[in-house]
Amino acid sequence: MKAFVTGGTGFIGSHLVESLIQSPKYDEIRCLVRSEEKWLQGMDFKTIKGDLNDFQALGKGLDGADVLFHVAAIVKAPTKKEFTQANVDATENLVRLAQKKGVKNMVILSSLAAAGPSNGAPKTEDDLMNPVSMYGESKKEMESRIKSAAQKGDTIKIIRPPAVYGPREDQIYSFFKSCSKGICPIVGDGNNPRISMVYVGDLVDGLLLAAEKEEKGVHTYFISGEGTHTWNEIKAITSRVLGKKLLPLKLKPKYVKKAAATIENIASLLGIYPVVNKEKANELILEWTCSTNKAKKELDYTPKVSLAEGISRTIHWYKIHNWL
Repeated sequence: MKAFVTGGTGFIGSHLVESLIQSPKYDEIRCLVRSEEKWLQGMDFKTIKGDLNDFQALGKGLDGADVLFHVAAIVKAPTKKEFTQANVDATENLVRLAQKKGVKNMVILSSLAAAGPSNGAPKTEDDLMNPVSMYGESKKEMESRIKSAAQKGDTIKIIRPPAVYGPREDQIYSFFKSCSKGICPIVGDGNNPRISMVYVGDLVDGLLLAAEKEEKGVHTYFISGEGTHTWNEIKAITSRVLGKKLLPLKLKPKYVKKAAATIENIASLLGIYPVVNKEKANELILEWTCSTNKAKKELDYTPKVSLAEGISRTIHWYKIHNWL
């Protein structure tokens, strides 16, 4: 089979491309590359030069493809307009172009952020969507546009992961970097709020399994690791892997918001938009958990990497590549 991947140069996309190359089911992997190959350098794939606004490049990538994996997105931006253009409009255009090219099998990456925070029980695919950030709103709107654009004969799978971590990840990385210096930032009291997490390799497994689902229609799945976790649990594992005692820095929700606002204001003076911003603060202080029961039942998905093993692999990679 031939696969066309957007976002392949990024964290999740590069791991997906590696797995596609190794899979005997795929004989050609095409990747949309805007400028630099980044993590794809040295891998066996066909480069499609362009971006999500380049319809000619997209058409070239889709010609004769069997599966579209749409992973590209922006996760931080100062305005709703930027999120809408990159995550909503670009996705709808890509889906419609794929349809014109006869590509019926599509796997599209969304996020738990689209569904919104949980409230004492893991979110399911049937729950009402209640995003609390512009990013989450854009992913919710993206899902809505996909459903409106879907045609008879399409098999579109929307994948919603929670926080994704693993080698090459550069945002949750800031947490591990702080821990490597002996300080463990914790939102809340350490036991609440709870969160779901997924190791990048497990997410990729979920994406590949979704591509094999041939049932027509639009299908939505949460792909997560096993169970839910507390920050105290994450701290204990991280401390053990690093081999050092960590001083917990417990942050009350109101202080998280104030700190994020300060960081964003300072960053704006430098002409940048920081990872820790007011939008992200709105998410950090809430509970983010989801259920994988539907994915287990319909895709035969089972996460293979425990939180302890995933954190160990991640920190080991950071150390080898001198990130820590």
